[in-house]
Parts: sequence; C-alpha cells; structure tokens
Amino acid sequence: MLYLIADQLGFPGVLNLIRYISFRAGAASATALLIGLLLGPKFISWLRTKQGKGQPIRADGPQSHLAKRGTPTMGGLLILTSVAISVLLWMDLRNQYVWACLLVTGGFGLIGWLDDYDKVKKAHHAGLSGKTRLLLEFLIAGIATWMMVRTGGTQLHLPFVKETVADLGWFYILFGAFVIVAFGNAVNLTDGLDGLATMPVIIASLAFVLFAYLVGNARFANYLGIPHVPGAGDLTVLLLAIIGAGLAFLWFNAPPAAVFMGDTGSLALGGALGAVSVATHHEFALVIVGGIFVVEALSVVIQVMVYKRTGKRVFLMAPIHHHFEHLGWSEPTVVIRFWIISFVLALAGLSTLKLR
Repeated sequence: MLYLIADQLGFPGVLNLIRYISFRAGAASATALLIGLLLGPKFISWLRTKQGKGQPIRADGPQSHLAKRGTPTMGGLLILTSVAISVLLWMDLRNQYVWACLLVTGGFGLIGWLDDYDKVKKAHHAGLSGKTRLLLEFLIAGIATWMMVRTGGTQLHLPFVKETVADLGWFYILFGAFVIVAFGNAVNLTDGLDGLATMPVIIASLAFVLFAYLVGNARFANYLGIPHVPGAGDLTVLLLAIIGAGLAFLWFNAPPAAVFMGDTGSLALGGALGAVSVATHHEFALVIVGGIFVVEALSVVIQVMVYKRTGKRVFLMAPIHHHFEHLGWSEPTVVIRFWIISFVLALAGLSTLKLR
C-alpha cells in the first residue's frame, strides 16, 4: 500500500527509500516483529480464556508432553495477522506472485484453523478428515500455481543444472500444487515440540530471501545461470515478514511454550514456503533447504507403509523427533540439534546457486 502511495507521489524525499525492495523487506520484518510482540500477551490470554483445556495432548505420545495440557493452540493466528498486516503495508500491490503466495498462506491457515477448532471443540486430536483437508489444500494450491505460471512460465529447473530441464506445460500446475501441499503438511508434521518447526521455517525463509532476490534480478540471474522471474524479488517482503512474525511467536513459544501455533500456523507457513519455491522455480532447492521437514514427513510415510505390510515399526514413534525422545533425548536437545541441522541444510541449498 505504501509503495503505491509513494509511487503516485513520485517517491519524493525520504519516500524514495520505498522504491527499494531491500528497504521494504526489512521494514516488513520489523513491522511483523513489532505487531507480534505487542499483540502476543493479550492474544494468548484471549486464547486461554476461549479454549479452556487448550490443545488435546495424545495419551500415547511421550509422557513428558502430558505436562503441556492446558496450553492454548491456534497461535498461528498471531503469525498470520502479523504477516498479513506487514505484507499488505509494504508490498507492491500489483505483484501477482505475492498475492498468490498470500492466497496459499491465508487459505492453508484457514484450513488449519478449522482443524484446530475441531480438535479443541471435540477435545480430541483427530481434527478434520484427511480427505477433506487434502481436497481443500490442492484446490487452493492449484489456483495459486495457475496465478504464478501465467507470467512465470512452466519450466522445470534442477539444482546444479544451468539449463531448463523440461517445460511441463500445464502439468506444471499439478506439480506446483503437489509441492505446496506436500511442504505444507511436512511442516505441519514437524510441529510437535516447542520451537521445533518455527526456527527451521525462519532459517528456510532466510535462504529463500536470497533465492527470491536473485531470481528477481536479471543481472544476477543470468550470471548465476538460474531462472529469471521478473517480479519475484518482491517475495522477499513476504519472507522477511514471516521471519519477523516467526521470531515474535518464538518469544512466546520458547520452552515451556505459552502457546502452540497449531495447524493454523504450521500448515500456513509450510504452504507459504512451498508457494515461494514454485514462484522462484526452486522447488528442488527447497527439498535441500527444508530437508528437516522432508525427513519428518518421510518418517511418517515409512512408518505407516511398513506397519501396514509387516505389523512392525521402523521408528519407536513417528514423526522422527518423537523417536529421538523415546531414545532418551530431552525435548530441548532434539529441538536445538534439529535447528543446527536446518542451518547446515540451508547452507547446502544456497551452495546450489554457484555449483552449476
């Protein structure tokens, strides 16, 4: 909004700063952080009053989690509110990529909220049916991908390879939708310990700030041999808003958590990262950067498939972070070690920019 106002005025004086993506992205991050920190205490108190018993805790999970009973969920609403206000304030409202990613973020957040609401209302951890969730997620992701490919193209790119691997045509919409839905649910599965999903999302967002900025700049994109997507640079505003909102939420989610983000936050943040990777044509780089989420999701898939076939479990409990808890690792140990791994994977993903 401020960008259009400054543009209409001709970017006079200090408003000339708004012309630069770097300034608007930094301002969006600071705005989201401030909103989150200011609204957090009253918002959490309101959630605690409304929810009573808070998020249901699984009786078959690690016994240490039973002490978390009564902790309110749906804290993702705080993240989404901070992100939405800051992005709408600092983005170029004419940018279709940001709007497409906001559609995924808000749409997935709504699906997650419905799931969280169902869990709290019924005092059970089941939530919405899997089929209903996936149908709604694919619908939203498909529309968002269609919005992006109209100008961003349908070319498939791989890390370490300069040339376009293939042009998928309209099949790219199915591919993009799958990436968005898969990553949304991968982050959702990771959100099982205090701070476990939040910091890896922040780290992955930091990595994609660089991807988005370089992809949106013709000179850098041509030099690095990566796809150039005009307008993708404005996604840095969204990503840095997520980082600011994520840091604010982590202030309240640090052990012992005062609030859980719930599916409202985890599904939305994962979907946002997936959508940004589709917009920048760095879907496979996301697999590396967000490798911790990929491993968490695969651990669930492997556990279910093997158990159905043999009746035996590969892991003591899935997702895999619970496996390490059953091995005797304390919750902070699991969380911090997963953060370290996420940081290393982000560096590995960024290395693909030069190793081509």
